[in-house]
Amino acid sequence: MRKKSLISINKIFILVFFFAFIMAILKLSYVAISPKVDNINLKEFTANRNTKKEILYAKRGNIYDVHGDAIATNANSYTLIAYLSSSRTTNPARPQHVVDKEKTAKALAEILDMDYEYALGRLNATGAYQVEFGTKGHNISENKKAEIDALALPGISFIEGNKRYYKKSKMAAYIVGYAKANDDGEINGEMGIEGYYNDILKGTNGSKTYQSAYGYQIGDAYTTEPISGSDIYLTLDSQIQLILEDAVHSLEESNKFTWFTINVMDAKTGAIVGSAASPSFNPNTLEGLTNYVNPLVGFTYEPGSTMKIFSWLAALENGVYDGDELYQSGTVHVNGATIKDFNNAGWGKISFDTGFAYSSNVGATYLALKLGNNKLQSFYESLGFGKKTGIELPGEEPGLVNIKYESGLATASFGQGITTTPIQTLQALSILTNDGVMLKPYIVDKIVNEKGEVTYEGKRTELGKKVSTESVEKMQSLMYDVVYNGLSPMWRPNNVTMIGKTGTAQIAGTHGYLTGSVNYIRSFAGIFPYEDPEYIIYVSAKQIDNGAAPVAKVLTKAVESIANYANITNNSTDLDMSEIITIDNYLSNNTTDIKTKLESLELEPIILGNGNYIINQYPIKAQVLKHSKVFLLTNSNEYLMPNIKNWSTSEIMNFCNLIGLKYKFNGLGNVESYNFKDNEIIDLTKTLEINLSTA
Repeated sequence: MRKKSLISINKIFILVFFFAFIMAILKLSYVAISPKVDNINLKEFTANRNTKKEILYAKRGNIYDVHGDAIATNANSYTLIAYLSSSRTTNPARPQHVVDKEKTAKALAEILDMDYEYALGRLNATGAYQVEFGTKGHNISENKKAEIDALALPGISFIEGNKRYYKKSKMAAYIVGYAKANDDGEINGEMGIEGYYNDILKGTNGSKTYQSAYGYQIGDAYTTEPISGSDIYLTLDSQIQLILEDAVHSLEESNKFTWFTINVMDAKTGAIVGSAASPSFNPNTLEGLTNYVNPLVGFTYEPGSTMKIFSWLAALENGVYDGDELYQSGTVHVNGATIKDFNNAGWGKISFDTGFAYSSNVGATYLALKLGNNKLQSFYESLGFGKKTGIELPGEEPGLVNIKYESGLATASFGQGITTTPIQTLQALSILTNDGVMLKPYIVDKIVNEKGEVTYEGKRTELGKKVSTESVEKMQSLMYDVVYNGLSPMWRPNNVTMIGKTGTAQIAGTHGYLTGSVNYIRSFAGIFPYEDPEYIIYVSAKQIDNGAAPVAKVLTKAVESIANYANITNNSTDLDMSEIITIDNYLSNNTTDIKTKLESLELEPIILGNGNYIINQYPIKAQVLKHSKVFLLTNSNEYLMPNIKNWSTSEIMNFCNLIGLKYKFNGLGNVESYNFKDNEIIDLTKTLEINLSTA
């Protein structure tokens, strides 16, 4: 019986196998003969089967300041969409399209600062399956998206994307530039560093390749991973940049002008540490962007009398300069043209040294005539005028220096008839802070790839020695006289000694130079501290309504702030900074009482005059360190000369300014001697001359 049952099982197994075999044959026959299998048309399936390749976009690199503070980064952004077609809704209890259009339009308008009628119009679009909301509905932040999501508005959704985010808004906008996403979602730079280094910042895109049919992937994909863009660290110092931005804002508040730019360079390396301008723009929204030219490298204009720094240097270098030589100021005639000093009358017979301090056009002309066209042209060109500096920024202009005629020679000596850029002026000024060696300016500190490797590093680049040490020292002395012994006291900062040269250039129009009191470009080129230069600053303003005074005010405030930040003030000390004393306003108080009070606070009162009450003081309502000097001016008509040995230059300046005494520094360092006797009555018609020495 058992043998029969085994035979029966074997027969059943054979029959099942045979049946499966027959079914497989029939299936293969069906596949071979029929155009469809499982309701899929094989011919259409094969026709729709193709190779797909998706781009995997690389992460764009960030932009930082020199200390690693982020300036430009990537952020998620969203595009608002509204589904209008009721076909999306299968369950009326959970609508998937916009139901209440008025309510939805009102809510969106409030959150996105959008016009209600515009929003409602988009929701009432005839026959549309879905709609977007223009610029207000693009680049929506995470916070705004969350606000809209919280309302749970039916039919409202978002498309996720990426955008460039500028953490500090307008800060250094023309330097950093901007980048934006194209229709495919790829971010590209279009201006500034973003544009100049676009390929390095955006990295290398990857890809995903696979077979697809009817929108479905078939099999495995072949993927090439993207390589993230490199990060760029600029030479900008955010703290200094903010100081410059504040200067721009202060000038905007109370003055009208066409444009204004202020730039600071490290005097010892050529690194641009700050650059601000007005008008400016917000790179997040492009609000305010009307001009695509970066003022630092793209503004070309006649510089005016700041060029006297270089025409005087040309005379020094070519052996035709005698600072004590006298000439008749006022006017000079050159090849039928009349050259005038800015006050038209001049100052009588003055020396060329004095002519520089007074910014004499006539003096510059006489020196240029001694030089001749070729020598002045050649010297200007040797300092980089008339050609690009090559700084890592797009849109740099070369300016124009082309001295052909004697009248052009004359005007070129005081910065008219030629054009320069701010970056060229900064580069040329570097010869005065590096013993005659010119430095190439740069804006990129380093570039770091996705592996953390430094692939590029900016550094001090010397462009050759252009002038002698003797010429440098002489020009520094002349620029000192401009600010402290000339006609430009408003350019003196209070806490650091700055040398410089002013400029007032006419503006060329279609039919000659423009006329009127505002049609000038006011500028100033400065170096500080005088004793050991750390920074070069250059500022210029076109058609400012109140002249140079407001420019000087914001510049000196900026210099004071930078000096404090960099700890390079004349009052620098090694005392414990915790020993800070707050002094009040002591005006109208009894002199003896305040003297006693200050001494009890371990301060050093300097009493000016023998009056019985105080009419002025320096500093006033401030914090100072113990043992600091506090100057108290009394109601007196005469003042005794104090012993100023070991005083700082700023202390001497404060003393002289309070009593109205002219002063002049000779040399560098500490006070060695001076031309007044201690305890004698000061003759305010004379000049206090202080000899300084580093010994």
